[in-house]
Amino acid sequence: MPANDSRTALVRRARKINRVLGETYPEAHCELDFDNPFELLVVTVLSAQTTDRRVNKARPALFAAYPDAAAMAAADRAHLEELVGPLGFFRAKTESLLKLSQALVTDHDGEVPGRLDDLVKLPGVGRKTANVVLGNAFGIPGITVDTHFGRLVRRFGWTTETDPVKVEFAVGDLFPKRDWTMLSHYVIWHGRRICHAKKPACGACPVAHWCPSFGEGPVDPEAAAALVKTQGPA
Repeated sequence: MPANDSRTALVRRARKINRVLGETYPEAHCELDFDNPFELLVVTVLSAQTTDRRVNKARPALFAAYPDAAAMAAADRAHLEELVGPLGFFRAKTESLLKLSQALVTDHDGEVPGRLDDLVKLPGVGRKTANVVLGNAFGIPGITVDTHFGRLVRRFGWTTETDPVKVEFAVGDLFPKRDWTMLSHYVIWHGRRICHAKKPACGACPVAHWCPSFGEGPVDPEAAAALVKTQGPA
């Protein structure tokens, strides 16, 4: 936390930022398209090292061919590789989907479990993916620590941790559990649209007043406005 922040001041400042981000992005939601927990689990795994938009484009054909865990577990590897090919790392991602689907069939009767402890035991599923699924498919609060979230909470001074699990616990300690899922959406949306990694649009930032990192990017309103994106990266 900033040197002049007491614990109480840090909590108040963090919650104020969350409220303002919520007012700024009332439409915030998971930007991966899905119709059920299985689809969300799969597309979240596929989203590694690519963009949500590309995954969403590949999604219809993928689930038309393999609509559930049983179908995907029995998939033809070459065909599955063809479907996920545009997303990069297609061999590794195909292997992950086959192992994941097979584990769901073997250990959970083909259904996605609704418990963190069960999810993180699945092949290729870590806490980030598990929290995405819990928060967005099951309504169970979870904090999603992706690269945007980690970058922003350190800029905000909410934590100095870099390990995603430590970040999750440090930030979770500042907010009521009921806020965790939407907090994740607000922060990630802000990271994709305004608080960019290389050049944050500080002069157009709605939470600049409460951010100890103000000034890392252009502070001139016109220069900053030119950096603002209306949606996540292509």
